[in-house]
Amino acid sequence: MDYLKAQSVNALHGTINISGAKNASLPLIAMTILAKNSVHLSNLPHVADIRTLLKLLTNLGAEVDFLEDYVCVDTTTLHETKATYDIVKTMRASILVLGPILARFGHCEVSLPGGCAIGQRPIDLHLKALEQMGAEIEIKAGYIEARAPKGLQGCNIIFDKITVTGTANIVMAAALAHGETTITNAAREPEVVQLCEVLHESGIEIEGIGTAVLVIKGSAGKLIDIVDFSIIPDRIEAGTYLCAGAITKSEITLTNVEPKHLDAVLAKLEEMGSSFTINETSITIHPSDTIKPVKIITQEYPAFPTDMQAQFLALATQADGVSIIEERLFENRFMHVSELQRMGADIVLNGHTATVNGKTDLSGTDVMATDLRASSALVLAALVAEGETNIHRIYHLDRGYDALEKKLEGVGAKIERLKE
Repeated sequence: MDYLKAQSVNALHGTINISGAKNASLPLIAMTILAKNSVHLSNLPHVADIRTLLKLLTNLGAEVDFLEDYVCVDTTTLHETKATYDIVKTMRASILVLGPILARFGHCEVSLPGGCAIGQRPIDLHLKALEQMGAEIEIKAGYIEARAPKGLQGCNIIFDKITVTGTANIVMAAALAHGETTITNAAREPEVVQLCEVLHESGIEIEGIGTAVLVIKGSAGKLIDIVDFSIIPDRIEAGTYLCAGAITKSEITLTNVEPKHLDAVLAKLEEMGSSFTINETSITIHPSDTIKPVKIITQEYPAFPTDMQAQFLALATQADGVSIIEERLFENRFMHVSELQRMGADIVLNGHTATVNGKTDLSGTDVMATDLRASSALVLAALVAEGETNIHRIYHLDRGYDALEKKLEGVGAKIERLKE
């Protein structure tokens, strides 16, 4: 098993190129199930979750070719409709195949999903919506068994709470449904927006893209001629490296970014003292000599993202004063706190709120990654901790970050990947 060994640095300097967004790639890969043609996907990140979902598609009968700068996915050969536990257990986003397989074949079996243990992310919203569209659903022996022999029917769906994967699943199901589907309280994340945009460019009529109400006119079961596309930049990866610049008080430049996707993150970094030079596809962070404390509440897009909470908590340990971070989306997303406390952080947890008393001098030690974003928070802390930090269980990190240690090495970090 791999681990990372990191040491503190005086400063970072240079440029980091941001990879494609994992959270956009996954629904877009699942979307290829709806295609009547082979689809070229470019700017896919080289991360474990992408490989897992592509393996799932090949197990279902698809052909996947990795070419020089894009991946070709051909699902015209798809013949299996059962997504088995051995694949789905490792990645919660595997549930994204449920909607498109059911819409295409009229039946499917999908194992109940696994993934990071950051809290309950129930799929009941997905299932309820599919039932409204006419599906018959049963849970048997750990599998979702769904049937819609007459095809899915368009209807009005109101999500009780905002769900990103739920919105993506139902958008894909609605694309092949009979009639018109309206989704109210839809997720507005850029990753959902790109899914809708690609489907729209491929001939599916979708109104309200980027808003909380989507209206989708289905193809009545006809497969779609899906256009080739490039994955949007990863806003969470970009936010993580901006935090690396802030915590080490370093000027670094990010390329291949979409600045407007980072408005909430940039606003909080500005509150903490950083300033920025922003161009069409690049951001340079100009950090402050003094990091100011901050108050953060995680909410759905366009508010502050839960996927950046852990990184900002690490940054807050170096702020001069008390920071308050409230996690409103996932009940177990403070598991990294105990590991940061091992490094000397002064953090008090009270339910869904973390109070971070800064500035504290962190010390390198052995720590354990508990989930994907917690992993990057520990890396950020290691960049300013005295001595050497060994970060174990980084398979969590590899699920969502493309060559993180190499990118950080490229701007001067002292970090290397080793074997246990």
